[in-house]
Amino acid sequence: MSNDNLDRLFERLQGDFDFEEPKNGHHERFIEKLGHANGVVTLHKQKTAWWKPLSIAASIALVCLLGLTVFNTRPSIKEQVVEISPEVSKTEFYFASLIEEQVQLLKDEKSPETAKLVEDTLLQLDKLETNYLTLEQELINGGNSKIILNAMITNFQTRIDLLQEVLTNIENIKILNSYNDENITI
Repeated sequence: MSNDNLDRLFERLQGDFDFEEPKNGHHERFIEKLGHANGVVTLHKQKTAWWKPLSIAASIALVCLLGLTVFNTRPSIKEQVVEISPEVSKTEFYFASLIEEQVQLLKDEKSPETAKLVEDTLLQLDKLETNYLTLEQELINGGNSKIILNAMITNFQTRIDLLQEVLTNIENIKILNSYNDENITI
């Protein structure tokens, strides 16, 4: 065919061209029909893309979960206590640092003679800490704030008094041990 014939053919078919895409799976159906025509039987099934909708749903669920955690975060107990009484955080910081310092002194003084005393003291301090956390929760739940704040301060003072008394007892034990050692003769 010459170029002239081709040009006339395309002019005559102008507007009759098919621009539509074949349906999904056209290629697979064509291969299957071609195989049947040649006597070949295919055993593979068409793969379903189940993971695509599942991955989209998982992504949406993840975004929703992250959104809920970001926007529904509750303030911590300490933050709620500070909202109720701002001076509590300053007082707590002061007492906590003082108590921590004395606990470290207590641990440094631990010896075979004082081990039981130190362990009992640390156990009592843990109980007092648990009581303090309960007082914080009661303050948040709307209890009488003056009474609870007073009890919180008393809790701190009790811990400090306990630590000072135990440290004094440990010093007395050391003095008695050194006195007994001096009086032993060989």
